[in-house]
Amino acid sequence: MSRRTLINWEKEGLITPLRLPMGRRRYKKEDIEKLLGMIEEKPKPTVVLYARVSTKKQEEYLKNQIRRLEENAKLQGWQYEVISEIASKVDENRRGLLKLLNKIKRGEVTKVVIEYPDRLARFRFEYLKFFMESFGVELVVLNGRGNEEEINRELAEDLIAIVTSFAARIYGQRGGNSSGEANF
Repeated sequence: MSRRTLINWEKEGLITPLRLPMGRRRYKKEDIEKLLGMIEEKPKPTVVLYARVSTKKQEEYLKNQIRRLEENAKLQGWQYEVISEIASKVDENRRGLLKLLNKIKRGEVTKVVIEYPDRLARFRFEYLKFFMESFGVELVVLNGRGNEEEINRELAEDLIAIVTSFAARIYGQRGGNSSGEANF
């Protein structure tokens, strides 16, 4: 790299050197590599459309949810990415949600769009909203309330999942006792 090229890039505002006491300049290697096309810049922050249903039986509803989110994003003129998943709201290892949260932490997201609050989380929704806002991400909820029948059915499924998990823990604790008595 010639000295003249570096000074020209500096004059054009493409790179900014660190000035040393004797008038010498130091350039960041990463800045020069970006200009030479050797490394890619971070992807520009984007809008994420997040869609979720609880069970495989609801796959058609998931497709419709994604379609409605995409129609809205196109009307707004947003560049977007879709993250969707089939997972219970009470599942703590939701891959799609973890992917979304990691993208937010890396500064790759400017806005998250969901159809209803319970698509993101039935419980701890405000914590997730706070997390997003603390990284400068706007959470857009298109509809405040969902289909009551759908919400009630999913709530019942979530409660059954919680009770099943709790029962498995209790009976798992009792499994080590050969006398048949409870271990309380």
